[in-house]
Amino acid sequence: MSVFGFFRKSTVSSAKTLARTFSREVQKVTLIPGDGIGPEISASVQQIFGAANVPVDWESVDVTPERGPDGRTRLPPAAVESMNRNKIGLKGPLATPIGKGHMSLNLALRKEFDLYANVRPCKSLEGYKTVYDDVDLVTIRENTEGEYSGIEHEIVDGVVQSIKLITREASMRVAQFAFEFARNNNRPTVTAVHKANIMRMSDGLFLRCCREVAEQHRDIKFREMYLDTVCLNMVQDPTQFDVLVMPNLYGDILSDLCAGLVGGLGVTPSGNIGAGGVAIFESVHGTAPDIAGEDKANPTALLLSAVMMLRHMEIHEQATRIEQAVLTVIGERKHLTGDLGGSAKCSEFTEAICEKVQGAD
Repeated sequence: MSVFGFFRKSTVSSAKTLARTFSREVQKVTLIPGDGIGPEISASVQQIFGAANVPVDWESVDVTPERGPDGRTRLPPAAVESMNRNKIGLKGPLATPIGKGHMSLNLALRKEFDLYANVRPCKSLEGYKTVYDDVDLVTIRENTEGEYSGIEHEIVDGVVQSIKLITREASMRVAQFAFEFARNNNRPTVTAVHKANIMRMSDGLFLRCCREVAEQHRDIKFREMYLDTVCLNMVQDPTQFDVLVMPNLYGDILSDLCAGLVGGLGVTPSGNIGAGGVAIFESVHGTAPDIAGEDKANPTALLLSAVMMLRHMEIHEQATRIEQAVLTVIGERKHLTGDLGGSAKCSEFTEAICEKVQGAD
């Protein structure tokens, strides 16, 4: 499995890679700029990649849903073809209107490319002070089923039922991924997060799968904890956690909680791994339409997600240079955007990183 974590804990083992091994020739990457501030932060990433001479050729696509002959909305064929062809994508924030009839583009992408594992590294940024120090953990979220399966119906007027779908196939797959990720990144512990005491059949199945995979990875310490206990212990002392694996909804909530420990979604990268070799890396914050077009956006989350992407592609040299440049600029605190406590523009923050990247040549 390739190392695509934002921060590598130590030297990676030479285990069999999960993804393709990329040559140093220019590789095409599908870019989904997104909505709101998405185009601005995507342009920032492109500018920094240019400064670092990253061997990437961007193929920008629009994922605005199209209505097919059957009346159903779907992702544009051009976007789907681009991802299937390139296998690697970088995605800005996407807006989904609340209400009946609107499809979630994020959910549509997960289903289309079977993006079964969402990986969110959360690590304290040196020079950016938060309440917690030395946070260094990774949440791995099953990304295709659970409460987000989209199976809902109205039983009678005023009574709605939502189905939580848990399968052995999906649970085994994400558990296997979590343990292999831990092994290949020299992380000693995997914690399965669940509520099998209440949802005995659904979470019980997920937990049994984790136990089964744990038996195949005796070199990794395995723990199992209730979701509420994890939340309590996380805010008391996050340093007790390493790799955590969990069903979809729990992962959605807990990964955001962990992001809050290190400064918020604006500094947290994310990657999604698919069964067909497709991987999409993304910023997970909102579209911030109130500041769109005003040069106030913070591109850090998308940029660090792009660093994850480069490591997934085995382009380590430029990944390290860009990562170090970002951390240095944040640590110097001279060119921080408003959400990081500064007053710099997005363009100024970007230029500062470019200067650090080029100075490292």
